[in-house]
Amino acid sequence: DALIAAGIAVRPGPHALVNAQDKLQMRTTLSAAGIPAPLWREVTSAEDVADFAATAGWPVVLKTARGGYDGKGVMVVTSAEEAAVVLSGSNVRWLVEEKVDFTCELAVQVARSPHGQAAVYPVVQTIQRDGICREVIAPAPIDEDTAMQAQAIALQIAQLLDVTGMLAVEMFLTANGVVVNELAMRPHNSGHWTIDGAVTSQFEQHLRAVLDLPLGSTAALAPHVVMVNVLGGDHPDMYHAYLHCMARDPGLKIHMYGKEVRPGRKVGHVTVVGDDLEDLLERGRHAAAYLTGEITE
Repeated sequence: DALIAAGIAVRPGPHALVNAQDKLQMRTTLSAAGIPAPLWREVTSAEDVADFAATAGWPVVLKTARGGYDGKGVMVVTSAEEAAVVLSGSNVRWLVEEKVDFTCELAVQVARSPHGQAAVYPVVQTIQRDGICREVIAPAPIDEDTAMQAQAIALQIAQLLDVTGMLAVEMFLTANGVVVNELAMRPHNSGHWTIDGAVTSQFEQHLRAVLDLPLGSTAALAPHVVMVNVLGGDHPDMYHAYLHCMARDPGLKIHMYGKEVRPGRKVGHVTVVGDDLEDLLERGRHAAAYLTGEITE
């Protein structure tokens, strides 16, 4: 706010960014606009959680309003007693949501510029384990109507929040359509496939949008793109594994982030593009597993 008051452009602005930083603010804003979302409620006690569960049913999902990512700050509880343990001694704000019965998880990347031009990428499927995204498949193996619904919702949110730059909208696909899970107002892990698999990467697109330049094409470069995250394991030196993967599969693209290797931490990703989805999945998974030391051949 101080920078804006001093005449400095801040993109995205705080009025937009707060909806990605604060889940209670995001839920309030999107619910008021009629955007599909899980049942939710702000809670301050185990009694509040039990009252909510009387309608939504157990188990329910407790989330901290701020600070959670990659499964942190998100707890599934099955009783008021469990909720009491989670909330005990806490000095942060909480919300509770119904535990959505979903078919798969989706994500949509949208870019929007200050003058209102918007570009939406193909809907992707994200495969999560232990609250961490492990794989991304572009485009998601869903029907065209569902994909169009997901893209339309993402575009609506970008306009509603007056987003500048990249917006990632994470969704659940249910029997009744898509519902919004969370927002990220930045280039996002679920969009890393665009570096090697789209005409315009999400990083270039973000710069174009922030600088108010014409946005680039979001088209994919192949019928299928697979991105597999590389998580830190017990082998901090990945260089020899890196060389092996490059030699074994010259079509593979490996991106390492230069981070300190810690178990479970995202330290890189691999991307493969082509016509055969099953082949791409096998190649991407093999490379990621070799890099982390899960396999040795």
